[in-house]
Amino acid sequence: MIRGPTPMSSLDPLKARTEFPILEQKVYLNSCSLGALSRRSEAYLAEFLQRWHTMGASAWYEHWLGRLALLRQRVEAFLGAEPGTVALLPSTSSALAAVAESLPADRRRGRNRVVCSELDFPTLAYQWALKPDIELVILPSEDGVGMDPEQFAEAVDERTLLLATSHVFFATGFIQDPARLAAIAHGVGAYCLLDGYHGAGQVPLALAETGVDFYTTGPLKWLCGGPGLAYLYIHPSIIPTLQPTIAGWFGAKNAFRFEIRRFEPHDDARRLEMGTPAMATVHTALGGQEILEEVGVEAVAARNRHLTERLVTLARDAGFGLTTAKDPSCRSAIVMIRHPDPPGAVAHLAQEGIIVDHRPGHVRVSPHFYNTDEEVERLVEVLVSFRG
Repeated sequence: MIRGPTPMSSLDPLKARTEFPILEQKVYLNSCSLGALSRRSEAYLAEFLQRWHTMGASAWYEHWLGRLALLRQRVEAFLGAEPGTVALLPSTSSALAAVAESLPADRRRGRNRVVCSELDFPTLAYQWALKPDIELVILPSEDGVGMDPEQFAEAVDERTLLLATSHVFFATGFIQDPARLAAIAHGVGAYCLLDGYHGAGQVPLALAETGVDFYTTGPLKWLCGGPGLAYLYIHPSIIPTLQPTIAGWFGAKNAFRFEIRRFEPHDDARRLEMGTPAMATVHTALGGQEILEEVGVEAVAARNRHLTERLVTLARDAGFGLTTAKDPSCRSAIVMIRHPDPPGAVAHLAQEGIIVDHRPGHVRVSPHFYNTDEEVERLVEVLVSFRG
């Protein structure tokens, strides 16, 4: 059942709809919260369960370790990253903790500032806010939608350890430029860490070309692989300098020697891995990853741009206010529609078979490549009937 790397752009985005059973019964426009589950992912999961039934622990050695290696390989290729630069962790929170506790002492010396923005997902700031030796700087957004990179350039200086912000802001969909942010950080000798959980899978990436030092993402949302797993990219030049002070056995170079007296980390990004990965999610993630590869990220991005602009136009024409970037090139497939009663609107839409989400003051709609124009039109039509 397991396959090797698949050719890019061999599956039409709309033909891929047949892979996702939820689309047969619902208008699913909530991929920013949870990507739709595919039949491909179900098949991988069924295979995992069958081998658990029939092989027990021996499946680790004959199959499951190979699945881990395959997923890392696929993710690296999809993100445009070098081999050996992606680690698998349970969540973005654990990935951030692993980074925070592994930065070399000589790079920390004299640098105790971490610069974020008020638009970042709270997890990104929580990691640093709880460290008494860190000065956390949270920059305000001038328009409540995005950030001017010059704000980071003015705030980041020789005291800065990390410029830590988002690739795509979770509550506005605004896309930041990874290469620009990396250049700002490196200009003063700081690291650049990007939370890419709302970017990877909907925005094309070539991490090796951006200069970013750390990039976190995972299969939960746009990669359609489910919860319980995160991916941590580390620039290859940094990997040898990272010395973990929190560790798990999967981070050990020779884990199956069970050496208790000495921890020797992997030579690659796996040195920051922790305990036994969530193997069920590894399998569902492989299914989602395979479909994204077959459609091709450029085709996904093009389809999402079309759906996003269609939704923006329809919502504005219907009289709704939007919290979105003025420049369409800075928009992702996260559309924030202002509404006086977001929870009520989401409940009303659900009664009509339309699944979206809400954030303070907004109905959040997130179409993906498997959605249609008709579904976006239906959403706006039903939302018009519930003004709150």
